[in-house]
Amino acid sequence: MNIPANLKYTKDHEWVSLNGDIATVGITDFAQKELGDIVYVEVETLDQTLEQDEVFGTVEAVKTVSDLFLPLSGEIIEFNDALEQEPEKVNTDPYGDGWMVKVKISDASQWDALLDSEAYKALIGA
Repeated sequence: MNIPANLKYTKDHEWVSLNGDIATVGITDFAQKELGDIVYVEVETLDQTLEQDEVFGTVEAVKTVSDLFLPLSGEIIEFNDALEQEPEKVNTDPYGDGWMVKVKISDASQWDALLDSEAYKALIGA
């Protein structure tokens, strides 16, 4: 299972990378495997400011629909438009082309409370 050490994670199986005050968010390799084949990603919160742990969208797989929770408070400034045509990128490249949103974070201190790769491995029993 792929759990990059340079990212942070949430108990809800989202990953986060941070570049200045812009966070990129997606779901983990573990999450996409649990969900199965992803057929649709919906984010209707573009240009909205949300609090940490608020629902920013949903991911629909063949078996189920799951909410997506924002790991850091901030404004959703970009949605990965490629997922509209190719939602399967979340399955094939969850940490690369399968990213979901970019967020201009409003509270950098929240970053420190996210799980590092070792804590996430412990959470999922990897």
